Amino acid sequence: MDEEREDDQSKVFKLALLIMVALAAAGAALYFLKYRRPAAAPEAPKAEEVAQPPAAQSPAAPADLSPLTIPNVALDESDPVVREFARAVSADARFGQWIQTKELVRKLVVAVDNVANGMSPKPHVDFFSLEGGFKVVSGPGETYVDESDYARYDPVAEVFISIDAPAAVRLYKGLKPLIRQAYKDLGYPDTDFEDTLVKAMAELMGTPVVKGRIRLEKKVVSYAMADANLEGLSPVQKQLLRMGPKNVERIQKKILDLAATLGISELRLPPLRVYNARGGRP
Repeated sequence: MDEEREDDQSKVFKLALLIMVALAAAGAALYFLKYRRPAAAPEAPKAEEVAQPPAAQSPAAPADLSPLTIPNVALDESDPVVREFARAVSADARFGQWIQTKELVRKLVVAVDNVANGMSPKPHVDFFSLEGGFKVVSGPGETYVDESDYARYDPVAEVFISIDAPAAVRLYKGLKPLIRQAYKDLGYPDTDFEDTLVKAMAELMGTPVVKGRIRLEKKVVSYAMADANLEGLSPVQKQLLRMGPKNVERIQKKILDLAATLGISELRLPPLRVYNARGGRP
């Protein structure tokens, strides 16, 4: 974990989260999850009683997944239009601040491609950074990540889970021509961007929810995680890990919710995984 690159890495992951929202893929039917309590065993009916069929219940109205009607605008002139329509994705005022970057569609497309490959999209980010710096706790011969540092990332998780999935799908449908053009310009004329989006989701889902303190080893000008399994994660996975186990779990559950809304099979994504850090005390 590199102290000097903390601010840049925090920018990277915030944009990665925005990508999962603003570029939500192709309109498939929503999955509606219904949770029911076990029914109590029915009492035997009295002789004079006649069993009545249960009353029919009206099904919930499906969410509107029709594409937004985006004005026909050139990709390089699309920022004002995209920002205006993207405001429907989240009611959180902080989300509006996240989409003030220039060349919004181009940067989101290249960033999701980088995330899909475990790479840092840092060169394409001009985002706001977190306050403060990376903190550690040191003891006799041992250094750990300061768990109070995780709270700095709470606003990022809160904005992400505030996303309205149907609104994101409608936005994606409306922006498809611009997204397709941006991805083609990036050098993928024959690649389906939606496959890359799923790959990016899978990359983030591959981050474990770590239980126990994360022990660090001091390098020349930085720290590395003592657990080789954690240190071997990709740069984007390490940044998600830095948000702390509570936020990792919240974000991953939201990714699964978005995937279901998009009609993406859970079989295409790694399951949420809990991992006990080696050398860390719970």
